[in-house]
Amino acid sequence: MIKTYEAKYKQEIVDLVLYVQNSEFHLNIGIEEQSDILDIPTYYLADGGNFWVALNEAGNVIGTIGLQQLTEELYILKKFFIYSDYRGKAFSLELFNELIIYAKKQGIKTVILDTPSIATRSHRFYEKNGFKGISKQDLPVHYDYPDRDSLLYRLNL
Repeated sequence: MIKTYEAKYKQEIVDLVLYVQNSEFHLNIGIEEQSDILDIPTYYLADGGNFWVALNEAGNVIGTIGLQQLTEELYILKKFFIYSDYRGKAFSLELFNELIIYAKKQGIKTVILDTPSIATRSHRFYEKNGFKGISKQDLPVHYDYPDRDSLLYRLNL
């Protein structure tokens, strides 16, 4: 089940993000480098973005995806994570589709993202769903991302 962010999910979101980043991908990214997940209403919801969670049958957070505004027509896909036990079971696509439907309704023209270079399964997902790889020089606007060994992608809607 996909739900829009509620404060009651905050700790589960933090736990999921840190677990996938650090236990699975060994990126060593601390919470201090991504304060956005500690204040989702300010970083995602206040400027026209959004944040969703995927829940398992017990109502626990098993996945996340966020859409954060950078400029009026440019947004960034962030915090797209799924626990490994739930990958390959349509949760990723459901989260992604929720974001795309929302983006189109809002008139968003471009979505960019960064993803760790070691997350090859993610790269295939993004490319299959219309994202095109871009260079850092091709980013339409500068933004900070915690893993400097990332690949960058752009989706025109």
